[in-house]
Amino acid sequence: MAGRERDLIASPACSSYTVRDLSPMKDDSRFINRELSWLEFNARVLEEAGDRRRRPIERLKFLAIFSSNLDEFFMIRVGGLMNRDPEDVSSTEAGDKLTTGQVLRAISSRVHQLVAEQYRILRREVLPALASAGLRLLKPTEVRGEAARALQAHFARDIQAVLTPMVIDPAHPFPHVQNRQLYLAAMLRARWKGRVRTPRSCLAIVPLPGILPRFIPLSAPGRFVALEDLIGENLEELFSGFEVQEYTTFRITRDQDFELSDRDSEDLVRQIQSELTKRRRGEEVRLEIGGGVSERLKKELVRWFDLEPSDLYGVDGPLNLAAFWSWVNLPGFESLGEPPFVPQMHAKIAKHQGDLFSLIRSGDLLLHHPYESFDAVSEFIGQAAEDPDVLAIKQTLYRAGRNSPIVAALARAAEHDKQVTALIELKARFEEETNIEWARTLERAGAHVVYGLPGLKTHCKVAMVIRRDPDRVRRYVHLATGNYNPHTARIYTDVGLMTCDDRMGEDAASLFNLMTGYSQPSRWHKMLVAPYGLREWAIRMIDREAEHARAGRPARLIAKLNGLVDREVIRALYRASAAGVPIELVIRGICCLTPRDSGPGGILRVRSIVGRYLEHSRIVYLANGGTPELYLTSADWMTRNFDRRVEIAFPVEDEGLKARLVDEILAAALLDDVNARALDSKGVYRRLEGRFNSQQVLEEIAAGNPRDFSLPAAGAEEAPPAKEAKHRPAPLNKGT
Repeated sequence: MAGRERDLIASPACSSYTVRDLSPMKDDSRFINRELSWLEFNARVLEEAGDRRRRPIERLKFLAIFSSNLDEFFMIRVGGLMNRDPEDVSSTEAGDKLTTGQVLRAISSRVHQLVAEQYRILRREVLPALASAGLRLLKPTEVRGEAARALQAHFARDIQAVLTPMVIDPAHPFPHVQNRQLYLAAMLRARWKGRVRTPRSCLAIVPLPGILPRFIPLSAPGRFVALEDLIGENLEELFSGFEVQEYTTFRITRDQDFELSDRDSEDLVRQIQSELTKRRRGEEVRLEIGGGVSERLKKELVRWFDLEPSDLYGVDGPLNLAAFWSWVNLPGFESLGEPPFVPQMHAKIAKHQGDLFSLIRSGDLLLHHPYESFDAVSEFIGQAAEDPDVLAIKQTLYRAGRNSPIVAALARAAEHDKQVTALIELKARFEEETNIEWARTLERAGAHVVYGLPGLKTHCKVAMVIRRDPDRVRRYVHLATGNYNPHTARIYTDVGLMTCDDRMGEDAASLFNLMTGYSQPSRWHKMLVAPYGLREWAIRMIDREAEHARAGRPARLIAKLNGLVDREVIRALYRASAAGVPIELVIRGICCLTPRDSGPGGILRVRSIVGRYLEHSRIVYLANGGTPELYLTSADWMTRNFDRRVEIAFPVEDEGLKARLVDEILAAALLDDVNARALDSKGVYRRLEGRFNSQQVLEEIAAGNPRDFSLPAAGAEEAPPAKEAKHRPAPLNKGT
């Protein structure tokens, strides 16, 4: 860290901290490669799809999530690796020391294994279970009578005209294949020679337009035919004069990662738009191909895309299972999925009549999504837009989604002549175009739109409302672990804090001044800010727990995060555990730390929760010698979050809210033995066997049905691992 950045670490908790010796450890086996750790997270997602206790539509959803996750993994992580020297160390973040070539080979081996398991679950378990309940995917040849005639008429009337059949020969070069679009490939043989010289045999392809529905409904409810199957059965209509010898579906995944140079904001917009155009022509990194196809056709496609045989993934079923999301909410088949949960309005907000600002003045509010409705956050910004006493609104936007009520409220506020400042992160991956649209919308409404600090992504979640109250002007602040996105707030678990604490408001104002005008504060009162000392604070807090343990004072650390990668923080955790600190980590996704035996009294446990909701909240508990501290944060403990993003961590100080975080949210996470897997010292996640489903329990609490449980004692025994069941794929958590 540069000297000036060290000077900005001005919080009392950080000002005297000196980074310890961070020379390389001799035992690199203590670190797990981040890419392989992510694959094991997706293996846990796939394991949920294989769980026969789940309803069939829920299992289908997990298969779809697995596919979407894998797409992004190849587009970003594998794409990045394939651009590196295979002999280079793949990552310096965690310190596992594997070369890029070793990691790519391990990825290929593991993904082939996982994809084979994915399609086994689909074909042998999920589709039969759906079919037995009346929801069927049929081949065109299985459709009879009037339904068959209607299907064929639909092809002739609505589909054939929008298709573009293409042969590949010297006069017709291989076209550009779009990223993740579905295509048919066929080997053709000419039936006769006509006036136009035609090749005797050739390769042909047909793009499947994305504007057409992937699954075509038949007249009978719950009966569908896949678009690719219907087109495949009619290929000879598209290539008259040719015999179709064989055909299959294929799909290309392209490298979608790109780097942006540091330029002024307007140049940044143009640069992103240029890079989005280039992204469409990214290098190929994966070829998926349907089953039942000859080696000849496989080799032909691999040759055209200049890929290695290991980059080819053959599947026994429809490509892109994410398309099955269209089945999730089919009318008449609701019983095949989980009963819907309706988020509840926060109890105090539901009882309160009038503006939210008076309620916040009476005390801080803690919101836990999706159990408590995100409508409270939308209402906070909505009321601010309409309130004549509100002077200004400042907000960060990372992934707001489409049709955002938050952005609409900010636009209304600007139109009402309030000072509106929106910090929009244009580099939020795969949200770039949406965020550019929001930026233009807000600019047209009269808002001040800025794009953050050069070289850094703005990932913190902060909204600040400046209001003229009867006694004085106050800052009302909403701080959160998750995005301002009403859609994801229904499926991600996140925690937010509403407060008008003066010190927190001063820090929020300083944060916006930093991001809009490079104004660097002399001190942060309560917030911890990356890249200006958040890692150092985390290490200092971990080391402080170790000092308490050595002195015989109460010591304990619980961290609930999405990812743990940073090498320096991992080393601090190992030191604290060796000093006797009980450490319990709830890490949903990537975890590069391997649990090890600790010193007297110390434990170091890691668990991952994969369930109905995506565990996204980031909470840190520190026993602190008997005076516990609770922090919420937008940042995972990953190198990118500490060094290349603007992030915040902030304390929760109200004793009632701290008790809720500890004895409800963290306690439920540590007690879960239904959705949780424990990471063992060999780097293998083993599912636990029990009855406490944290997400179900939290749903019941939100619905007004209290449950009696509390934080387990430090060192309490984990539930035993689940016994291997016949339906559970044994090899999923092996092989890294």
